[in-house]
This record gives sequence, C-alpha cells and structure tokens, in this order.
Amino acid sequence: MNAFNSLNISASGLSAERLRMDTISSNIANVDTTRSDTTGQPYRRKIAVFQENLDKSINPNTGQAEDNLKGVKAVGIVDDNSPLKQEYDPTNPDANADGYVAMPNVDILNEMADLISSTRAYQANVSVMGAEKSMFSTALQIGK
Repeated sequence: MNAFNSLNISASGLSAERLRMDTISSNIANVDTTRSDTTGQPYRRKIAVFQENLDKSINPNTGQAEDNLKGVKAVGIVDDNSPLKQEYDPTNPDANADGYVAMPNVDILNEMADLISSTRAYQANVSVMGAEKSMFSTALQIGK
C-alpha cells in the first residue's frame, strides 16, 4: 500500500462532503421557490449521490483480483421524488383553482441535520489528514 493512499482517501472524502454541503445549501436557499426557471415547477430537493472508488488489481502473491479502496467519488446529484408540499395561499400567483400552492419538498430540519452530519464528516477527514501529516513528519525525524 502506498503511503499516500490514506491522504488521497481523506481528500476524496473532503471533496465529497463539500459537494454534499453545497447541495444542502442549495436546498435551503430554495425552500420557498415555487417556480423554477427551467421547468416552471416548484424546486425539488437535490441529493448528492456517492459511491466507493475502487481500483481493481491482481495481487502478485496470490494471483487473485483485489479491490483497492481509493476513496469516494460523486456519481451525481439527483432530485428527491418525494411529494411536494401543498400550502393554502389563494393570494399567491402560483395557487391552483382551490387556492393551494405546490411548495418545494425541502424540510429545513432534515437539511440542518444533514448539514451537521456532513460538517462532522468533513471535520473527521481533516483530523485524519492532520494525523497522517504528523505521522509522516515523525517518520522523517526518525530518519535523521
């Protein structure tokens, strides 16, 4: 295993969590958007999707195929297809004939919980990178 693989894994985690935080921020910013520019429909909550980033290789000792973890990678950002909220506001220009307005399916409490989780994961990756930096520095001091 390469000494810098762990740094690459942590860096990919930082990048993934940053994308997740950006997506959550977009959701929070559009919590009251009843008409999207592109579709004219209410804003739909976005979700960042990730998957493990594996490197397939052959172990020279056993001849068996192995999966080497290289971190996480973003697969994309998808719309949350949960139902839109219906809010009674007959004065709103986007209201239907019954006076209800289709509102985004964004729940601020869920977004804040996701944001806290993402922030903690980001902090954990920063801590891991700091520990790795310290270990590399100590290893260099031993070699003097």
